[in-house]
Amino acid sequence: MPEAFSGASDFVVVGAGLAGAATAWQLAVRGHQVTILERNVPASHDGSSHGSARIFRYAYPDPFYTRAVVESKGLWDGLSAACGAPLITPFGAVDYGPERNPRLLASVLAGEGIEHELLSAADARARWPQIAFDTEVLWHPGAGVIDAEGAVNAMVGLAVEHGARLLANWELQRVERTGAGYRLHSTTGQTHDAGNVVISAGGWLPALLGQLSLPAGFLAGLPEVTVRQEQAFHFKYRDHAPADHAPKDDASKDDDGGAAPGAGCRPTFIHKAADIQAYGLPGGRDAGFAGQKVAEYNGGKLIPSAARQTGEVDPANRRRVVEYVQRYLPGLDPQPYAETTCLFTNTPNEDFLIDRVDNLTIVSPCSGHGAKFAPLIGQWAADLADGSGGVPDRFRTASPAAVTT
Repeated sequence: MPEAFSGASDFVVVGAGLAGAATAWQLAVRGHQVTILERNVPASHDGSSHGSARIFRYAYPDPFYTRAVVESKGLWDGLSAACGAPLITPFGAVDYGPERNPRLLASVLAGEGIEHELLSAADARARWPQIAFDTEVLWHPGAGVIDAEGAVNAMVGLAVEHGARLLANWELQRVERTGAGYRLHSTTGQTHDAGNVVISAGGWLPALLGQLSLPAGFLAGLPEVTVRQEQAFHFKYRDHAPADHAPKDDASKDDDGGAAPGAGCRPTFIHKAADIQAYGLPGGRDAGFAGQKVAEYNGGKLIPSAARQTGEVDPANRRRVVEYVQRYLPGLDPQPYAETTCLFTNTPNEDFLIDRVDNLTIVSPCSGHGAKFAPLIGQWAADLADGSGGVPDRFRTASPAAVTT
């Protein structure tokens, strides 16, 4: 049962996924009175921030995002130091495929001074025989895998240490304007008053937008926010032998000092072929450290909101991904040993939405590629919410279109 509580806060953050947790952490560290309202629990399994495996990478065709990754990495390092645990495991990343344009990505990384190599398909196959590369390949060793759930719990924990209050199982139904700010109503009849509200509801945002007391002009100017029920599949490794090229450092060690399963020998990848865009990464504890997580990017069906997710894997999507593994990933057993669904919430151009009107801030970090920016998104959102700074214009409602991924 939800904790019985009716109260007031200077700032209420709705949603304890990566973006909400990061915003609450930033606001609490600054000394604000913060309450986090979470419909379930932080990093809930039915949201977009659960589990141990999200790609951290620098390679973007738009230098803006590459520079933002660099800035975000500094905040990730500070977060890891503050919570006393590594949150990004280094694996490196490869980008390839006729629609991925590795040469363009390499030029962006070169412009930002980020270590990388541009390899021929033959040289890349010699280095990573478990992948059947079909074009030249960009390799950048600074990439890795984010422990999303660990990061959420770390940021919520630090926010609480700095005085924030977490109310779990508090599902927002609507927000109404009051003379002093806002009154938030839960689905079970509880209320909470706030001077400032940050809505970071992930896949639940589309259904909430009409219930937030937003000015009509502001609401009409927001980009369309879509939600997909995606699928991810885990395939066992055929060979666990490490690769000679792999980075080796303390961040790839487990708690006992030995090499974490798969660490340093299986790069993350993004492959844009003519008929499919796929990505993969070591699956971590999500599937017992036994294999690679592989998925088709934006391959799931559109749903009105997260409340309409079924958790059922689409057989046609499973077939496409299995066929992809058979064709391009000879280092994997092509029969998945685990599978799951997850949520992608995106704007049409995949730019983030971070905007504010009348002391209410909307944060939608585009869960298809936003995890790596979580601490930075929290900083941007906190700056906007408390008036201490702004956010890049492209994240406001009047921002021009841009291609990001």
